[in-house]
Amino acid sequence: MDINIGIPTEDRKAIADGLSRLLADTYTLYLKTHNFHWNVKGPMFQTLHLLFETQYNELALAVDLVAERIRALGFPAPGTYAEFIKLASIKEPVGVPLAKDMILDLVAGQESVIRTARSLFPIVNKASDEPTADLLTQRMQLHEKNAWMLRSLLEE
Repeated sequence: MDINIGIPTEDRKAIADGLSRLLADTYTLYLKTHNFHWNVKGPMFQTLHLLFETQYNELALAVDLVAERIRALGFPAPGTYAEFIKLASIKEPVGVPLAKDMILDLVAGQESVIRTARSLFPIVNKASDEPTADLLTQRMQLHEKNAWMLRSLLEE
């Protein structure tokens, strides 16, 4: 069935492709954050364990929002590790980093998601796709807050 929501097919496709990259980054950050939640140790264990849990739970909800927006635009959402690896700008960690390195890695991941979201605005604005713009704005706001909270843990 044709989709007639006032956004041309080629623009919907470009937006869905960008959202697929955002979904891959978000899912990869979710997995990394959950991994660090399980494996963190050291004097900041309790603080980081709880913070990582809060952040991975929020990321788990976010992947659904992004995937559903892709579907609303009429395209399939990527949903396999193989697809996510190809699309994501965030890389998986090797081994189990020290707690400080986990924090640094998660800050970088949060900032990567922000950059991926921000990169979609030219096509989203051109297409007058306000629902996607709203989703991107909300995602960026949350990731900026998460990055700030993580960076705050590193200050003396």
